[in-house]
Amino acid sequence: MHPKAVPYATRTTSAAAGAVATVAASVAAAAVAASITLAPVADASSRMEGVSEDLLRAVQLNQITEEQAVKFEARLAGRILGEA
Repeated sequence: MHPKAVPYATRTTSAAAGAVATVAASVAAAAVAASITLAPVADASSRMEGVSEDLLRAVQLNQITEEQAVKFEARLAGRILGEA
C-alpha cells in the first residue's frame, strides 16, 4: 500500500462524516422550522398566559424583579392584545 493512502483515506472519511453531519443538522433545522410554521397560532389570551407563567418563573428564580416583570408584561400586553 502506498504510504500516503492511509492519511488520504482518513481525511476523506472525516470530510464525508462532517458533510453527513451537516446535512443531518440542516434536515433537523428544516423540520423544526416547518413545525413552527405549520403550528396553529395561539390566541392572544393564551399567549399572555404563557408570558405571565414565564415571568412568574423568572421572578421565582431571581432572574428579574417583580417590578421588571410587571412592566415587561404590560409592554407585551400592549403588543399582543393591542392595548396601550
